[in-house]
Amino acid sequence: MQILNIIYEDRHLVALVKPARLPVASESSGDETLLDQVRRWNAEKQVDGKKGYCVPIHFLDRPVSGVILFAVSSKAAARLNELFRDREMNKTYVALTTSIPQQPEGTLEHWLAKDKGENRAFIVKANSKDGKRCVLSYRVLAQSGVNAIVEVKPVTGRSHQIRAQMAAIGCPLVGDTKYGAKARWDGRVALHAARLEFLHPVGLEPMKLLAPIPGYWREIWASAFPQTQDIIFP
Repeated sequence: MQILNIIYEDRHLVALVKPARLPVASESSGDETLLDQVRRWNAEKQVDGKKGYCVPIHFLDRPVSGVILFAVSSKAAARLNELFRDREMNKTYVALTTSIPQQPEGTLEHWLAKDKGENRAFIVKANSKDGKRCVLSYRVLAQSGVNAIVEVKPVTGRSHQIRAQMAAIGCPLVGDTKYGAKARWDGRVALHAARLEFLHPVGLEPMKLLAPIPGYWREIWASAFPQTQDIIFP
């Protein structure tokens, strides 16, 4: 069992950093999931052999890393799910693209449909009955050669949204061969959920959860963006 990288916990929720290549919940592969690991951790904290309440509040794609939230009380689960439905959870991602966006910043709006058989999203016509509206904003933080470091803030939370929308403007993410990248990256995609901001579901205090960018990203960024190391890797 991998040691959990917990960045916050209380009696209502736990936040941790999901490593790339680990699924959040069960999938066809049958591999162990992050949910399996968190439930075991939570069960060990209980008295009288109880399993304890534990559910994921949101999901990250298997090849993606970053901060993820689990509720460990039913009250927290209900309120956190409501925050997500009302778009009161602010999520910030960092990505490394294989091409530089034509505009240094902007807002993208597409309609995406999901092919469950191929586990892939694709662009469809606006207001298509098979599609869902997807919106995000992005900002280029740095660029070098053909690559760019991009901050992404999704407004909606659709499956594969960032990966598909960045690919739609000709900027697939490093390692994301499903959406047009030419080379794999050891089962990873260069997308990291770096920050999650919301009001605590019970105490209502502002929460700002930060997930450090994985060290293996340095191998790419240090050579392409040496001038940004102190900013990207504080």
